[in-house]
Amino acid sequence: MPKAHCNGIHIAYETFGNPSGRPLLLIVGLGGQLIHWDDDLCQNLAERGHFVIRYDNRDSGLSAKIDEAGIPDFVDIFNKIRDKKKLCPPYTLDDMADDAIGLLDALEIRKAHICGMSMGGMIAQAIAIRRPLRVQSLISIYSTTGNPEIPHGKPEVMGLLIAPQPSERAANIEHRLGIFKRIAGTGFPFDEEWTRQIAAYAYDRCFYPQGVARQFVAILSNGNRKQALANVTVPALVIHGTCDPLIPVEGGKDTAAAIPGAQLMIIDGMGHDLPHGGAWPQIVEAIDAHTRKATV
Repeated sequence: MPKAHCNGIHIAYETFGNPSGRPLLLIVGLGGQLIHWDDDLCQNLAERGHFVIRYDNRDSGLSAKIDEAGIPDFVDIFNKIRDKKKLCPPYTLDDMADDAIGLLDALEIRKAHICGMSMGGMIAQAIAIRRPLRVQSLISIYSTTGNPEIPHGKPEVMGLLIAPQPSERAANIEHRLGIFKRIAGTGFPFDEEWTRQIAAYAYDRCFYPQGVARQFVAILSNGNRKQALANVTVPALVIHGTCDPLIPVEGGKDTAAAIPGAQLMIIDGMGHDLPHGGAWPQIVEAIDAHTRKATV
């Protein structure tokens, strides 16, 4: 698998389609790997004229691990949040945004359509805020602005994300399957066979729970992007489901309201579903229409 030197670290990535197509950078969510952007979905986007780039964020998959930062102490972190004290994360979402820009530099791509899901949507927003000249358009999927005034995810679901993961393979696969079932929406069939396979592939490819913890601290420390998003002028598409227990639909609505002229696509019955089946064929259609319109 190719790796690029980006922002002082190496980032693992894959591409689909013709390099002369519309560049579409896909950014995965918390603890995810590039494989969580389904192969068939990426190929479908490529067949529609995109040059698709998917990659592993730092601290996940085959990209660089920030081992020297150690494992976060969440008791201390939540105490600081409670006491409104400043967090000092090992790295920030802005650093992760700079990783993405570094990957575009390595691929000699001046501008791209930036699409992120969940934490990846937050990183995509940070790119649009920090490096607007590198963004052709923005697609933010089941993400949020960091606005503390909107509803939070269900505590029991949030707890699943930071709970210790079983280290034994079979137990870990069942653990991950349980999380994916819990955050999926009720409006579309849950593909248990595919989800189990992707959970197994992810474990075999890279089991690294300490990276998930550090990424989560980066999210917690990022703050409210809503005011900065008001200055984003690129075409934006915001997609969210009505049954998302992790990032409630209000997060998508707040994102769309913050970005001038943003298009909001609410999907009835969709949760925090992985990019495979379900609502995703219509999401692919929406992304394709959006990037075609935004390409100049």
